[in-house]
Amino acid sequence: GPSNSEAAGKVSLLKKVPALKDGDFTLAECTAILLYLSRKYNTPDHWYPSDIQKRARVDEYLSWHHANIRANAPKTMWIKVLIPLFTGQPLPSEKLQEVMEGLSTSLKQFEERFLQDKAFIIGSEISLADLVAIVELMQPVGVGCDIFEDRPRLREWRRRVEDAVGKELFFQAHEMILNIKELSNIQIDPQLKEQLAPVLMKMLK
Repeated sequence: GPSNSEAAGKVSLLKKVPALKDGDFTLAECTAILLYLSRKYNTPDHWYPSDIQKRARVDEYLSWHHANIRANAPKTMWIKVLIPLFTGQPLPSEKLQEVMEGLSTSLKQFEERFLQDKAFIIGSEISLADLVAIVELMQPVGVGCDIFEDRPRLREWRRRVEDAVGKELFFQAHEMILNIKELSNIQIDPQLKEQLAPVLMKMLK
């Protein structure tokens, strides 16, 4: 149901998605959920390595990610599709340019500081760090901002992530993001538009 409903509040105090309910245990925040699931189900070691230094590298990336890649990449989707859908009018092109400049800076740091000459973020095997990164970076692609096109090192990393996950599963997982433009054709309840438009605009400030 709606994330702001009373039932949703019982799963996540923040009333936001994603949220996990495992029996009587509830948990919010996507990174915390990923780490919890990897521990509970004893996933292969490469996802969240038992080696303390490799694990610290995953943690390092996850900490950096929120204030950098996540601070910019999803905004492309809000600017090009979601905010126009709810407000009924496009945002100035300068707003997208500003976000793309911030994202470009983050991607340069991502390549130079984290990826370097490695196959994946922490070395020769895929980890949760790569999963968290790729989900965010596919969002600009879904709205026509192909951030991989002129970045061969980043493009090759994406290809390796696709291969490691499996191409079919990869595109299945990103199907909604890659088809996000189709949302522009749906009809939104006017009352919902009125409620959400100011909130969405505030997110970009």
